Amino acid sequence: MPQALVETLFLGGIASLLLGLLVCIGIAYPRALRDRALERRGDETARAATPPPAAAPAYEPPPLEIAEPIAAEPVVEERPPAAAAPPTPAPAPPRVAPDYKRGLRISRKAFIGRLQNLLSGKGELDSQTLEEVEEILFAADLGVATADDLLQVARSASSPGEVTARLESRAVEILAGLPPAHVELAEPVHVILVVGVNGSGKTTSIGKLAHRYMTEGKRVMVAAADTYRAAAIDQLAVWAERAGVDIVKGTPGGDPASVAFDAVKSAPTRDVNVVIIDTAGRLQTDQGLMDELNKIQRVVQKEIPSAPHEVILVLDGNTGQNAIRQAQEFSRSVTVSSILLSKLDGTAKGGVVLGIAQEIGLPVRYVGMGEGVGDLYDFDAEEFARALFAPADSGEATPS
Repeated sequence: MPQALVETLFLGGIASLLLGLLVCIGIAYPRALRDRALERRGDETARAATPPPAAAPAYEPPPLEIAEPIAAEPVVEERPPAAAAPPTPAPAPPRVAPDYKRGLRISRKAFIGRLQNLLSGKGELDSQTLEEVEEILFAADLGVATADDLLQVARSASSPGEVTARLESRAVEILAGLPPAHVELAEPVHVILVVGVNGSGKTTSIGKLAHRYMTEGKRVMVAAADTYRAAAIDQLAVWAERAGVDIVKGTPGGDPASVAFDAVKSAPTRDVNVVIIDTAGRLQTDQGLMDELNKIQRVVQKEIPSAPHEVILVLDGNTGQNAIRQAQEFSRSVTVSSILLSKLDGTAKGGVVLGIAQEIGLPVRYVGMGEGVGDLYDFDAEEFARALFAPADSGEATPS
């Protein structure tokens, strides 16, 4: 068979095959579209014929059964809390009167005991007796001016028996002439500056004074502004604990004025009524340390212009006439308000109170007699004079 005929038949077969395939597709595709359209139409018809689901019935709560009516609570309006009223302080315990006669036993033995031995049995005041009276007066460390004053009183007596009575009367006059020692507490914070030389009993006296105010219902803080000695800070901390009061402590070697300032500044926030500031013990001749007292006062006044409200000078009763010189020097640097005479029960020189009163004019406010935290007493001029010049008890008098 010729090659051309074969090729023609082959191509014709392929064309017939393709034509048949197209015919089949043309028939099947429109039918599929029709079936799909009919199916969609049937679904829509079915959905339209199907009734919608019934809605759920509305919830009706069961009836509330109340046994009895309940009152509505009041609406509280929030306001800033009002300041709590300060608690009424408990009444201060009654003050125990100091036993001056017992406290001045050693001083009376060294002073009045000797006078008693000298004057007993004397019929008159001759010159020899008056010389011996003079010796006793000056040996009692009353101070030169006061001893001379009392000597003139003794010379005015008409008999030996009048000497002691006249001396006692004059002592009362000297002490009665002092300005009042009591100071009303400043509000809201009362600041006390305590000064004195080393060894005068200053720190111990501060502890006793703090305890005294605490028992009166005051809130007390002590400030350890003696930063030169770590032992002084520790000692005051011990006394603060004994007295049950707060303490502000500085670091050893720090600025004393800053400690005092911190105490005064923090007092109102701590509801403190009384601040007692300890200062470095110093010799009355140390001008540098004396100037520091002025600095402490100036710094404290930046916070409380009227402070310090008191400057209490602590004097050791054992120092005798040297206590008078101390009072003079301290009064030149600071305005001393009053004297606290410590260790009165252990000294033979308690009569120095007369010299301080006459030569310095400073009131003695407190006396320390005893080692306990409560052994600090108000000074009573008349009771003091009576106890100092009272007749010596049996065993107190000493040979002349």
